[in-house]
Amino acid sequence: MTEIATTSEMHRRSANRIQLALLAVLLVGLVIAPFMLYPVFLMKVLCFALFASAFNLLLGFTGLLSFGHAAFFGGAAYFTAYAVKEWGFPPEAGIILGVVGASFMGLIIGFFAIRRQGIYFAMITLALSQMFFFFCLQAEFTQGEDGLQGVPRGHLLGFIDLSQPLNMYFFVLAVFVIGVFAVWRIVHSPFGMILRSIRENEDRAISLGYSVNLYKLAAFVMSAGLAGLAGGLKALVFQFATLTDVAWQMSGEVILMTLLGGIGTIFGPIFGAAFVVTVQNYLSTTGFPVTVLTGLIFIVCVLLFRRGVVGEFNASRLAKKLGLHSRS
Repeated sequence: MTEIATTSEMHRRSANRIQLALLAVLLVGLVIAPFMLYPVFLMKVLCFALFASAFNLLLGFTGLLSFGHAAFFGGAAYFTAYAVKEWGFPPEAGIILGVVGASFMGLIIGFFAIRRQGIYFAMITLALSQMFFFFCLQAEFTQGEDGLQGVPRGHLLGFIDLSQPLNMYFFVLAVFVIGVFAVWRIVHSPFGMILRSIRENEDRAISLGYSVNLYKLAAFVMSAGLAGLAGGLKALVFQFATLTDVAWQMSGEVILMTLLGGIGTIFGPIFGAAFVVTVQNYLSTTGFPVTVLTGLIFIVCVLLFRRGVVGEFNASRLAKKLGLHSRS
C-alpha cells in the first residue's frame, strides 16, 4: 500500500514538473513573439484569448450559455475609450472604469437572466445585449456608426509610453497573464468547485443548501468583468471602439473560439482565440469569405472534436502520460 502511494506521489510530482515546464515554454514564447511577429496582431490575439477565457468561466465551468457577452466586451471598450479620450484618464484608470462598468452591466443583465435556464437564459442575454447595441447606436457619446476614434494610449503609471508597440505589448501580456491566472484561481477554489457542482447537477447543489442563483450571479458578474478587461485593452490597442464590439456577431465569435478550443479547459479558449484570429487576419486581404470558413470550422469541430481541440488532447493517452488527463 505504501509503495502504491509513493508511486502515485512520484507520478504527481513528475506531472507537475512537466506542466510547469510547458507553462514556462509558453511564457518564454510570448515574451519572444513580438520580436518575430507583428505586435498589434499578437495583442489582438491576447485580447480575444482573455475574452474567450472570461466567457469560458461562465459556459465551461458554470454551464451557462450567454449570447450577450459582446455587451460587456464592447461596453467596456466604449467606457475605456471615452474616459481616456474625453476625460483624460490614464490608461490604467480607463481600463478599471471599463471593468467596473462591464461588471455593473453583468450584475443587471445577470439578475434577470439567471431566473431562467437553458435556451431561455441564452435568449434573455441576447435580447438585453441587443438593447445595449441599439443604445450604443443612438447614444451621443458613442458617436453612432462612426464610433470613438483616435483614442490615445497615454502613459502607463505616468511614465511608460504606451504609444511604443513593445511597451503596449508587454502591458497587454501582463494583463492577460493576470486575467488568465484569475480564471484559474477561481476555478480551482472552493467557489469554483461549487460552480462545477451546479453545472453537473443543479438540483443536487440546491439540496446541499447552496444558494444556486447567488453563485450563478457571482459567476456571471466575474465573467462580465473579465470580458470588460479584454474589451478595455482592445480599445487601447486599436485606439477605437465601434459598434462591431457590441454586435451579436462578436458574441458568436467568442462562442466559436471557446467551443473550438475546448469548453471547461483553461488553455482551450486561448487556443481557439489564437486560431480564429489568425485565420481572420491572414484571409482578410484575400477576398475569401472568412465567415464561410468560420462556419465550416465550426461544423468540423462539432462533428469531429466534440470536446474541442484541447479537450480532445486532454482526453488522449499522451495527455494521461503527461499528467494532463484530468487537469485543465
